[in-house]
Amino acid sequence: MREYELTVVLHPDLEANLDQTLKKVRAVVTDNGGKITKEDSWGKKRLAYQIAKEDFGIYVHLETKMPADAVAKVNSTLTITDEVMRFLLVSVDEKARKAAEEAAAAEKSDDKEEE
Repeated sequence: MREYELTVVLHPDLEANLDQTLKKVRAVVTDNGGKITKEDSWGKKRLAYQIAKEDFGIYVHLETKMPADAVAKVNSTLTITDEVMRFLLVSVDEKARKAAEEAAAAEKSDDKEEE
């Protein structure tokens, strides 16, 4: 199973009952053989441009592990889900992740040396 990042922009009117919508999104991933490793709700934010005559959207970021054949099924299901205004599903580049972690560790050690 490969690692993927899924960022979903949900309709702003769903802020009151966000749990039901998130259950749907989680179910789309898990029903297709995936597993959610991390979930982060970024909250309601202003959009750069209007989507379906809406100026705001609720952003949720999920880190998942799923088989490669599940990606197409998740894409097609989220495309027709009414609550989801936009989504982005990308695979995680392990080399870039390791490089970012090493850079952060190097920066942290430089900060300690300056003190």
